[in-house]
Amino acid sequence: MDLRRHTHADARDVRSLLLDVHDEAYADDPDPFHSRERFSYFVDLWSSRADWQCVSGWEEGRPVGYAYGSKLRPGGWWKGHRRPPGLRGSVFALSELMVIPTWRGTGRARRIHDALLASVSADMVSLLVDTGHPGVQALYERWHYSKEGEAKPSADSPLYAVMVRKL
Repeated sequence: MDLRRHTHADARDVRSLLLDVHDEAYADDPDPFHSRERFSYFVDLWSSRADWQCVSGWEEGRPVGYAYGSKLRPGGWWKGHRRPPGLRGSVFALSELMVIPTWRGTGRARRIHDALLASVSADMVSLLVDTGHPGVQALYERWHYSKEGEAKPSADSPLYAVMVRKL
């Protein structure tokens, strides 16, 4: 798999890629929270950060998936959840890890994830996992994440498990 790195400077150029992969990943999901329009808000929000990083994976010139995120502000944490008192230091928020359905279960997601984190300078990485997907949470636990609580960042969002992995 070919891995490509993107930064805030590339955000405009990769925006449609991110949205198109999202559309494929959520093609059968009728929930308005997972619509292209709603997701574009999050793409624009995260990619507008100066330290935004993204890694996309490619096979035979076609996208497999991507991961992106940025550091939370000092002391910052996920909306809807208080930062656990025992977690000190800088936090990289892994906002998205998305793989096209035909590539799921092939190890590509882990390679994209690891490539993104290889360039991260933070004390820990944190992410949110929809609690309606216990298999995804178990996958992250195998990748050495631990659940620190639950959050519902907005009225229309699912309930998420807040997960953390020390780097």
